[in-house]
Amino acid sequence: MINAILVFNNSGQPRLTKFYTQLSPTQPNNDTPSLLTYRHYATLYFILISTSTESPLALLDLIQVFVEALDSLFENVCELDLIFNFETLHAVLGEMVVGGVVVETGLDKVVEGVRSQGRVAKRPVNEGRTGGRIGVSAFRGADLAWGGR
Repeated sequence: MINAILVFNNSGQPRLTKFYTQLSPTQPNNDTPSLLTYRHYATLYFILISTSTESPLALLDLIQVFVEALDSLFENVCELDLIFNFETLHAVLGEMVVGGVVVETGLDKVVEGVRSQGRVAKRPVNEGRTGGRIGVSAFRGADLAWGGR
């Protein structure tokens, strides 16, 4: 069982904290977390805390699918995408893990499930071309109702 999923940047700032169990110091529990699995991608650390009954290779695969799903939803995901679109981050996690139990690891099904919820924010079309600045000429005849960041 997965007890927590954490994502930190290189500076140690949390970008995602999701806990599935609450541990009580007064009650002994056989399901105590004893396995820490992590993977480092670019500027982020993806950390899973689980019981010893989970397979470390399966947890590494879960992290890999989680990152690939984010990458396909955001088209080259970066740390700022996780900060400004945390709803999509939680939606992807909700498609994959429910109550600490892994329910889906198929990349296509996860991405399709999140897109069907309508929680994917798109970047502006001209963001990459003009360094994030959109000129006045881009607004002529354009629909200005953008629900992005």
